[in-house]
Parts: sequence; structure tokens; C-alpha cells
Amino acid sequence: MVTRLSVNVNKIATLRNARGGDIPNLVQVVKDLEKFGVQGITVHPRPDERHITLDDTYRIAKIVKSHYNIEGYPNDRFMKIINDIKPEQATLVPDENDVITSMEGWNTLKNQSFLSDVVRNIQSLGTKVSIFVNSEVTQIVGANKCGADRIELYTGDYSLGYSRNRNLSIRDYLLAANEAKSLNMDVNAGHDLNLKNLKFLKFKIPFLYEVSIGHSLISDSIYFGLENTVKMYLSKLT
Repeated sequence: MVTRLSVNVNKIATLRNARGGDIPNLVQVVKDLEKFGVQGITVHPRPDERHITLDDTYRIAKIVKSHYNIEGYPNDRFMKIINDIKPEQATLVPDENDVITSMEGWNTLKNQSFLSDVVRNIQSLGTKVSIFVNSEVTQIVGANKCGADRIELYTGDYSLGYSRNRNLSIRDYLLAANEAKSLNMDVNAGHDLNLKNLKFLKFKIPFLYEVSIGHSLISDSIYFGLENTVKMYLSKLT
């Protein structure tokens, strides 16, 4: 199975915002990423607009040709974005406004009623819904009860444990992924995936639907160039 590589372009926007203006040009980067072979573009338009802005989100929607994934906490602002753009995928994350990056998944059991309503509303637009979860079977079952099409496994713990014991670090992810598969849910993954640990994740979970990678890929591109880096990441997913 071909696993989609969706590049999170938040870091490109962060670099641009550091100086103001339009260098690097985010729209051009999106076009180039697609030309280089990525199968998706991910953005996380946070309310404080410290990287992707609201304007960025809408501008990318006008030019993106691959799968567009918009992630965020489903507040009124986020739901309006999804309603306006109707992207191929919406990924729900439980982030508070002041967090640096997504560091944990939803408690899908505690938030089942809330998430179920959100999922139904988004799906009525024709958009697939992925719920960001930790690698716990109970949370996968909860996401399924919420009606989600997909789950995105938070891979921070896998990435942290990979260098110490990769077989141990992948164990809970295998259980969670297989549970999702048994429930006919697609399995996405994201957070701290890189050129060292990505291939093993794909080898152990060959039915991965999509990986979302931003920070490591953009950082690697400083050394290898953007086109070469995309090819290097794609090679880990074959």
C-alpha cells in the first residue's frame, strides 16, 4: 500500500513570519512540494497566527492540487474554515491555544459527545475526519464510536523511544493500528517522524494511510535541499 506523505508547511510560515514580507513564499513552496511528489499538504492555522495565518489557509486552498489536510481544535473559527474550504481531510487535535505543538491525543471517551457532533458536522460537508489520538486501543475504539473516518497516531513517544529500543517503542502502535484497521478506519501518523525512524514505522505498519511531517522535513531540507529531501522521505514509504 502506498502511504501518502503530507507535508506540514507551518515551519515555512514561521520562517517567513520571522522577518515579515513574503520570503519564503508559502504558496510557491506548496506548488513546489507537489511538483516534487508529495501527496498532501497540511496546515494548522492556530488562533494566534504565529505560523500559518487565516489568509494562508484560504490562499493554499485555491492552489493546492494534492490532498489538503487542515488540522486544529474544533472551535468556531476552525469550523468556519472547514465549512468554507471543505478540504479533503480535517484532523481534530485537542490543543489549547498556548501550546507550542501537539503533544498528546484526545481522550475520545471523555469527549465522545462533543467529538461525535463535530465529526457529523464536518462529514456532512464531504470532508473526511481524522482524530489525533495516543497509541491506546481504548482511544481507538472511542474514536470509532465518534464516527471518525481515520485516526492519526501521535508518534512522539515512538520517536522518543526509537533509538533505545525500536521494537518496544512500536509495540503499542501496532496494537492501536491493528485495532483501527479491524474497525475499518484509516491509520495516519504524525509527530517527530524523521529519516531515521520513518522506514521502520512503515515496515511494521504497512497499511499506513498517511504520515504528516513538517519540522524534521523542513529542517533536513536546509542540508539536502527541498526536492532531494522530499524524495528521501518518499523513499522511506515505499
